[in-house]
Formats: sequence, structure tokens, C-alpha cells
Amino acid sequence: MKFSAIRPIARVLSRELMITAFLLFGVSLVVFIILYLAPGDPFSLLIEGQLLSPEARAGVREALGVPQSWYAQYWAWFWGMLHGNFGTSIRTGLPVLSEVLRVGLNTLILTIGSMLVTLIIAVPIALYSSVRGINKISWPLTMGAYIISAIPVFWLGYIVIYFFMHTLGLFPLAFGYSGGGQKYRWLYPLLPIIVLGVGNGTISEVIRSLRTEMGRVLSEDYIRTARAKGAPIWKHSFKEGFLLPVSGIISAKIPFFLGGAVIVEQIFNWPGMGRMAWQAAQDRDYPIIMGIAILAAVFVRMGSLFQRLLYVAVNPRASKE
Repeated sequence: MKFSAIRPIARVLSRELMITAFLLFGVSLVVFIILYLAPGDPFSLLIEGQLLSPEARAGVREALGVPQSWYAQYWAWFWGMLHGNFGTSIRTGLPVLSEVLRVGLNTLILTIGSMLVTLIIAVPIALYSSVRGINKISWPLTMGAYIISAIPVFWLGYIVIYFFMHTLGLFPLAFGYSGGGQKYRWLYPLLPIIVLGVGNGTISEVIRSLRTEMGRVLSEDYIRTARAKGAPIWKHSFKEGFLLPVSGIISAKIPFFLGGAVIVEQIFNWPGMGRMAWQAAQDRDYPIIMGIAILAAVFVRMGSLFQRLLYVAVNPRASKE
């Protein structure tokens, strides 16, 4: 690959990484201030039930190395984070970074899998509608996808559990109960992925955006010329009509996937970031909450960065915008 082809991507990558650094700093600062202003704190939980005077509490804080001011506490945490130390979980006593990365992988699997489910449903309907128009096949498929996309994810999750547990008798084993068979264990990771992929509300937006963009591209003069010459239309319309719209929608919807993952992880007892964040909020385990907030921000930013790099790879002149 020539340097002239790499230079636009390198220019955008350096700029976006700098923006990412400022974004993560802002996210960490805002989340830290919100947690600091929230009623109660982890220190109060540690000495709960102990009748200590204000002077004794201050002495215990000093002995534990907990700064008094919020900015001193934030700076201590931020300096440690820059060195790879996100603190220690108050509930488990384990390093935050290893705990968050462990559950972050499970959430990443759930999120990516649900994105694939969304695309498997939405893309064929959108492409068929853009090529064939509204007919007796595309219209019911589109309406059905819109109705499915409007189903709340928590309601869909409980319906799926009820169906597989009480009707088919296949799911109790996944929750640790007796019954069921070992051959159905693969349903445990598959069902949460399908529920989040169907109930995240993105299917209708992918269909609408992809159908509009593909229809616009197919009406362009260069596509008409290619069709007249007998050239493959898909090859000429793939980047502008399919790749860019789909990547743009998916990157914009990553926060919605992560938000839906919090609900799905609670319903299906999935060991991910959402479930850990819920437990950490109840325990006021603020180091875990800070670590999850940073990792979630990294997930969202990486999706946006990937979409931006993909757009520049297709259109190098966009690196100068």
C-alpha cells in the first residue's frame, strides 16, 4: 500500500485518538463528581455501625490514605489510572481492572452478537425493498420488522424465558435448576444475544436508512451506466449504498446496545458489565463503577473511531474536513 493511501487514515487516527483522550478525561471527571455528590459513600459503609466522632472518622480516613477534598481524591484515582491502577473493589478486594476486563469481554460478546442478529434481520429486508420496491413481499416483511423492533427488550426477555422454561422445558438447566438436558446448554448464551439483537430498537432504523441510501445510490447516473454496460451493480454500489450507512447506524447505536445489555444481563443472569454495575451501585463500590464507565466509554468511542476510519478509507478527501 502506498504512503499516500495511508496518510489520510493516519491523519484521522491521530486526531481521533487525541479527541478520545480528552473525552475519557471528561467522562471520568463527570462520573467521579456525580458519585462524590451522591448521598452516602464507600467509607461510610466500611464504618457502618461504629459510633465514631468526626475527629475519629477523619483519623480513620487519614490512616486509610483517603484524601478529604474531592479533587484530591480524583487526582489520586486519575494518577493511578494513568499507571494502569484503577483501584481495588470495595466488595471483593480484587483489582478493578482485572474484574472489569473479565466482565467486559462477556458484554462485548453479547453486544457484537446482538449487532449481527440485527443485521441478519434488517439487511435482507432493506436490500430487497430498495431493489424491488414496495410489493406484497417487502411490505409485510418491513411492517413485521418494525413491530418487532418496537417490542421492549425486558418484556421480550421474560417472554422468551417463559416459553423455553415452561413450554419447552429446555431452559431451567441454564439457571442452575434440575431438569433439561446437557445438549441444550448452548441456548444459554444464544438466547440473550437474540433478545438484545431483536429488542434493541435498531432494526427499523437500519432498514429505513439502508433502504433510503441504497435507493438513492441505485438512481445515480454511474449506476445506470454500469447497468447499461452489464456490469455488476452490487460492486459499484456496495461502499456508498451499503457499507457506509450500515457502519454509521451501528456505531451510533452502540450506546443503545450497551444500555439494553444492562437489562438483558439482569434478566438472563449474564455475567457482564451491566450486571456488575448494578451490583456495584447497590454496594456503593465506586472504583468498580468508575472502571465500568471508562470501559463503556472506550467501547462507544472505538465504534465511532472505526466508522470514521472506514469513511476515510472509502473517501480519503474526508480526512481534511
